[in-house]
Amino acid sequence: MKKTPNMPDSMSAKARQMLPLRTPTDRSPEAVRDISAAMNGILADVFALYLKTKNFHWHMSGPHFRDYHVLLDEQSEQIYAMTDPVAERIRKLGGTTLRSIGHIARLQRVKDNDADYVDPSDMLAELCEDNKTLVSSLRAAHGVCEEHEDIATASLIEVWIDESERRTWFLFESGRPADSAGH
Repeated sequence: MKKTPNMPDSMSAKARQMLPLRTPTDRSPEAVRDISAAMNGILADVFALYLKTKNFHWHMSGPHFRDYHVLLDEQSEQIYAMTDPVAERIRKLGGTTLRSIGHIARLQRVKDNDADYVDPSDMLAELCEDNKTLVSSLRAAHGVCEEHEDIATASLIEVWIDESERRTWFLFESGRPADSAGH
């Protein structure tokens, strides 16, 4: 580890790990805490949704295999693209973010699906509901940002809500039976 000006020569690696990260911010400690907590929950859900979407992408089967396989691949890429901006926003605010798979598991609200087989229509329906859950969580996080006048995070959230609503729409429409599409 590179020595910094404030780090004594004799400091152990364990001691250095206990040092706080001090990102400069004009936010109150309460704002940093609240927004970071909301966004870490979002980040955990995004990772869980990404992995579930990839799981279903990898295990897709049936007559619509190619269309669903491509749809889920596109959606998983969009979901994964959220992870770094969410985490970096938390750090910009002065918070800390997820550190492990275990940390994700403790915070995620999107439920895993470890079933050996999931019918393609059930995959689409489950991902549709998961994206709706994410939208709901994003709206709640937006409220936290508004409470603390965090316009930058709120602005990012608005884009992610739109993207999640679009995924929900595509999953819903892709999973509708052909005979009900016109009604």
